[in-house]
Amino acid sequence: MRHQAHELPHMTVDSQDFRDALSRFASGVTVITGLDSDGTPVGVTVSAFASLSLDPPLVLFCLGLRTAKLDAYASHGAVAVNILAEDQHAVSELFASQRTDKFATVGFCQGDNGCAVLDGCLASLECAIVNSHVGGDHLAIIGRVERVHRGVAAAPLLRFRGRYAALGNPGS
Repeated sequence: MRHQAHELPHMTVDSQDFRDALSRFASGVTVITGLDSDGTPVGVTVSAFASLSLDPPLVLFCLGLRTAKLDAYASHGAVAVNILAEDQHAVSELFASQRTDKFATVGFCQGDNGCAVLDGCLASLECAIVNSHVGGDHLAIIGRVERVHRGVAAAPLLRFRGRYAALGNPGS
């Protein structure tokens, strides 16, 4: 039996309703690290991250156009995507802040591409930036994964409805 589609009424989308609807999509939390023009490490918490392609290995992440030091992520040519573990709430909050000394209290090593690979993550991906595209108030950035670092064996740090969340039954 074939169902007939019906048309929904056209409505203007209220920005708060849109934000609330999107918060109902659980997402992992990452910290994207890069280097600014003088080689100083920068980092920002991002939940708008996805795998894009297996062949070649590509990932996509989005940053607001008002992100501090946006050029360090889009123009430097390299980033590291650090996928946070469930016990890294403080790391997420640190890199979401406007602090200028974000790397003073977090352990990391320098990846082969020069970007910070954070300690205690589930995995870190060293990427070469291959493309970017402005979409609304964000910049979508595509990176080609050049190195993978497997980290701790733990559950992921998640965001759901504006809060940190945990998997109900990890490993099942």
